[in-house]
This record gives sequence, structure tokens and C-alpha cells, in this order.
Amino acid sequence: MHTGRCLCGAVTFRVAAEPIALRTCWCRVCQYIGAGSATVNAVFSADALEVQGETTAIEGVADSGAIMTRRFCPKCGTHLFSQASTRRHQTVVRVGALDERDRLGPQATIWTSAAPPWAAIDDTLPKAEGQLQPAAAPL
Repeated sequence: MHTGRCLCGAVTFRVAAEPIALRTCWCRVCQYIGAGSATVNAVFSADALEVQGETTAIEGVADSGAIMTRRFCPKCGTHLFSQASTRRHQTVVRVGALDERDRLGPQATIWTSAAPPWAAIDDTLPKAEGQLQPAAAPL
């Protein structure tokens, strides 16, 4: 069981599953969300997520071409979740919103082709210039 919340606490959530994948993402949209840096994301089965509180959603086209629905707290603006039109069975949770974020570090870095030259990319992790294939089973 994993729990988390937005900055102001108006949105809380629980995930009754282990992550399928943990990735740092340097796509251009994640750089906007991460204030210029990458985001760190945990991929979970969508049906394992339970959210309390209201979120606001925006849609846009990801670098992969998929339509992404991103949800955030309308009060404090914390980005919490995203879901690709091509992977509705999975929900991406921003690791920074998880209560136990220290034990859920990234296992790969994606979209390195979009990273700025000064980006700190962990050379000990697998890297991909774009999107990796979807992970199929929990870690």
C-alpha cells in the first residue's frame, strides 16, 4: 500500500499495488511540470488507485504522440497523476507526491534526447532516448 497527497492536502490518495515501473522522464512536458528538471514517476495499475478530493485534468499530446490526461490539485497546483490514451490500464503517479518517496527511486531514465545539456542523468540506470515499451508486470 502506498499513500500520498498534494502540497496543500486537499487531495489524498492510496495505491493498493506495487509499482510496475519507476522512471525519470526528461520529455519536454515533464520539464514544464518539473520546473525545468525531469519528473520521477511510478507506474501503477489504474484500478489500484483510490483518490479522495477533487482534481482538475488537462489533456495534451505527449512527445510519444499519445494523448495524455494529467491531473493536479486545483487548489495548490501539485501535479499528481497522468494517463496515456494508449495505456488506460496504467496510471502514472508523481513520486514526489508519495509519502514514502525515499524507497521508490527511478530504475530507468526516458526521453534523454529532450534533456538539456546540463541535465543530471544517472549513468548507472538504463537510458532511452524516447519512450520505453510498457512494463507488463509489477516489480
